[in-house]
Amino acid sequence: MLLQGREWGCGERVVVLVHGIMSDHRTWWRVGPALASRGYRVIGVDLRGHGASGRGEYGAELFADDLVETVPTGAELVIGHSLGGLAVSLAVERLAPARVVYADPAWALGTLAVEPAVFVDFRDATREMVVELNPGWADADVDVELATLQAWDPDTAFGVTGARAADRIPEGPAVPSLVVAAGRGSLVSDALKTDLTARGFTVRTVPGAGHTLHRDDFDGFFQALDGWI
Repeated sequence: MLLQGREWGCGERVVVLVHGIMSDHRTWWRVGPALASRGYRVIGVDLRGHGASGRGEYGAELFADDLVETVPTGAELVIGHSLGGLAVSLAVERLAPARVVYADPAWALGTLAVEPAVFVDFRDATREMVVELNPGWADADVDVELATLQAWDPDTAFGVTGARAADRIPEGPAVPSLVVAAGRGSLVSDALKTDLTARGFTVRTVPGAGHTLHRDDFDGFFQALDGWI
């Protein structure tokens, strides 16, 4: 499936941004322009079932296949958050970027035993609920969250959680790879950090930031990317 999305900048070096579940390219509203200001052409996609992209069957491998079909191979950098990190890891050998950043990737969904209802029930969240869960967010982030929830197909949750949840921790990095973990509520446990380091990944943590690192602590997230962008 060819994915929808948007671009920022027009540089020769390409960065691809892949969002997490319930979101779409709009989650990168600060990240995209910031990377474009560094001379990149930035491509933000909407995974299937999210944003303006099509609907259909859902599964981790399908999300990955769509990336391969949509984005250019050989990008300078690919950044995948959460579900996006999972999809990127399953597509990375075919995408062949120079390097990858996995932001709190959803690699241990089997171990975490996350049920679809956790996501499905949140689709109708009120503004007050979003603010309460994310007190550090800018108003624009809250606006984006509410808009992306309404543009999201809840059936996507059944493709990677519940009965279809599985651990998909990469054996090692196919290209130079940075894992950025959240300081709180992370999908990357301390034990997994140690394991990933042993497997050859570079691992950094944004202290105090929650799962949506780039929205919880934008400056901290970019500091964690030092030397990778």
